[in-house]
Amino acid sequence: MTSGILNVNKPPGMTSFAVVSLVRRLTGVRRVGHAGTLDPIADGVLPICLGQATRIVEYLVSSPKGYYATIRLGAATDTYDSEGRVTATGDPSGVTRAEVESALESFVGEIEQLPPLYSALKFEGKPLYRYARAGKEPPRRARTVSVYSLALRKFETPLVEAEMEVGRGTYVRSLAHDLGERLGCHAHLERLTRLRSGPFRLADAISLDTLQRAADAGSWEDLLHAGDFVLESWHAALLAEAHTRELCQGQTLLLEPARREQPEPAPDTLCRAYSDEGEFLGILHYRGAGRWQPEKVFATRENSPKFASDSA
Repeated sequence: MTSGILNVNKPPGMTSFAVVSLVRRLTGVRRVGHAGTLDPIADGVLPICLGQATRIVEYLVSSPKGYYATIRLGAATDTYDSEGRVTATGDPSGVTRAEVESALESFVGEIEQLPPLYSALKFEGKPLYRYARAGKEPPRRARTVSVYSLALRKFETPLVEAEMEVGRGTYVRSLAHDLGERLGCHAHLERLTRLRSGPFRLADAISLDTLQRAADAGSWEDLLHAGDFVLESWHAALLAEAHTRELCQGQTLLLEPARREQPEPAPDTLCRAYSDEGEFLGILHYRGAGRWQPEKVFATRENSPKFASDSA
């Protein structure tokens, strides 16, 4: 079964689900999913996981993401972006570059962020956007999110262009809205480009036209990155035959560190595991006292899919 990850450059105006549907049609692979939704107005990096690589999605979604945002000062909208209805206006003509930079700096770090009403987060089992479309506003809880960096790149009233790196669950739309409130003139997100998602970068992303041509030529698999490419920053274990067999059977492994002076891993550390032939076998979860529990198993000795450690 074909497995791997496509680094797709999603065009604006298209939903992430539509990209998944197109990939499924072009490749013939039924098990397909994306790693982190991009709103229709946004473009940029959208990793698409196929086959066994869909089991890597949770780790990719948790990876830091980089964005380039264009924010329009002077108007707030109900969706916090340019597709929404204007709910408030203000005059940004007196806002200075220094004020914008100071406001942006205040969002760096761990912050409390109220998610947009038009979002897929759920209240009593229903997505918030369904309540919004029905004219209702259920209670929303602020969430702690991480903004690792946020820098002003250009400012010409009323447009603010900023580059940022954020953690899981951060809404750039909310950042844009909150910036407008901080400056006292209201604001919304006008355009958004995802520059990076985990190890995947915009410079290496493929267009849908490129994927179409490769599919027509029967060479689309050459565009795949191996699933464990996402995990390359983790520690790795190279297993001998006996331990490989135990992992493939879901048994707990008792492993010694490669070097005696190596410190004991922190509790719940995750590690990628390979056979002595270099085949990616699975993900191990440290349970203490040298014991590693298989978290996910990608191979069996009886029928071992080739899930190489390097990009295709």
